[in-house]
Amino acid sequence: MKLKQFLLFIILASATFLSAQTKKFITVKGKEIIGVDGKPFLMRGTNLGNWLVPEGYMFKFKNANSPRLIQEVMNELIGPADAAAFWKKYLNTYITQADIRYLRSIGVNSIRIPFHYKLFTDEEYLGDKGSVRGFQLMDQVISCCKKENIYVILDMHCAPGGQTGDNIDDGFGFPFLFDNEASQQLTINIWNKIASHYKDETTIIGYDLLNEPIAHYFDASHFNPLLEPLFKRITKAVREVDPNHLIFLGGAQWDSNFKVFGQPFDSKAVYTFHKYWTPANKEVIQDYIDFSNKYQVPIYCGETGENDDNWVMEFKQVLEKENIGWHYWPYKKMDNSRGIISFPLPKYYDQIIQFADSTRLSFEDIRKTRPKQIDQIKLALEGFLQNASFQNCVGNKGYIEALGFHQ
Repeated sequence: MKLKQFLLFIILASATFLSAQTKKFITVKGKEIIGVDGKPFLMRGTNLGNWLVPEGYMFKFKNANSPRLIQEVMNELIGPADAAAFWKKYLNTYITQADIRYLRSIGVNSIRIPFHYKLFTDEEYLGDKGSVRGFQLMDQVISCCKKENIYVILDMHCAPGGQTGDNIDDGFGFPFLFDNEASQQLTINIWNKIASHYKDETTIIGYDLLNEPIAHYFDASHFNPLLEPLFKRITKAVREVDPNHLIFLGGAQWDSNFKVFGQPFDSKAVYTFHKYWTPANKEVIQDYIDFSNKYQVPIYCGETGENDDNWVMEFKQVLEKENIGWHYWPYKKMDNSRGIISFPLPKYYDQIIQFADSTRLSFEDIRKTRPKQIDQIKLALEGFLQNASFQNCVGNKGYIEALGFHQ
């Protein structure tokens, strides 16, 4: 009996091992990211910004510039129940299979998906809650990417407590993550859960652990030494369940400062930088190239763009000349040519902008500022959802061609 059980165990273990061996993951070798075909893989793509992490400037808001503040605007305008219904439609409309199919058709080979940690907890976010929401939303898009042969990086854009200290982390204006053990442990637990869920998914390239940590407003002498130790803890939790995917590590001060890093501590680490509004030349990325040469590790530009077509083209050429992959920011943007596609402002939307940018420090302010024709506000929001649907978007020809893609 014991012999039979032992043989069964050997058979099952062998089957599991062979199954794992048949799966081919993107990996690294020295300074190169290596594709599933064993050849160097240069990422060329975009970020799905404004989808799982709405940003105020892409809603044309100046003051309500984080998901929490945007949600407050919607709640105050149409009430929490109707706002929740809006967000549910938004999350299922803004990015669909049609968007992914289009990206592949123009030549994109990979994308980066920013997400909010709350999608993997029971905390309320965008009118709903549930610890599996993130998987439900991302699984759909990852499935579409798998069909279209587009690879994916998952990016924790908003971490518990806030890793940046500005609107982009949806926190409270300070990088509380680094001084709070409970927030750090929650971050670690979420990444462990994500890695466990996706450990066998070959469409995923890897995990960008913390987007743009530690803004330049804060005491770098205190915060910067705390970054790499937290990265090590998160990586350890990922490796407990997932030995296959790449780990993306961004520098301090908006993913710009690699001086916070010592000797690489993971054999599948990629170091990522972001670069905006600088000259489009090699000098602005020389520190990262030097780091890559020193430690023989890959580097990658996770975000750049938000500039005119000529700059977009010139910086893309600089990156590719140095064999650096890139994901330009963002894919889709309302009434703007600095992205791959755009969609028009809906009718009456100016009233929403005016309310969002108003001073609303008291309930009296809200009552006085709130538009009288709420039916028009609801029409504007419904128009937003319709306009943002892929079939109503328009490609920005100059921007697309600047990236070397084709419509």
